[in-house]
Amino acid sequence: MAKRIESPCVSICQLKGGLCVGCGRTTDEITRWQSMKRPERMKTNQLATQRLKKLKKD
Repeated sequence: MAKRIESPCVSICQLKGGLCVGCGRTTDEITRWQSMKRPERMKTNQLATQRLKKLKKD
């Protein structure tokens, strides 16, 4: 059985320009997380990681 995809939430829930500065997810992704299937969660985590890297550069 495949391992569960955990939420990237780090309990730093502060939004900046529609993105959480703690996890890198959009408000829509945060809201829909519980209903997302495994592939969508994996993609969301990848995108969130990329966004966090960009936020840290700015």
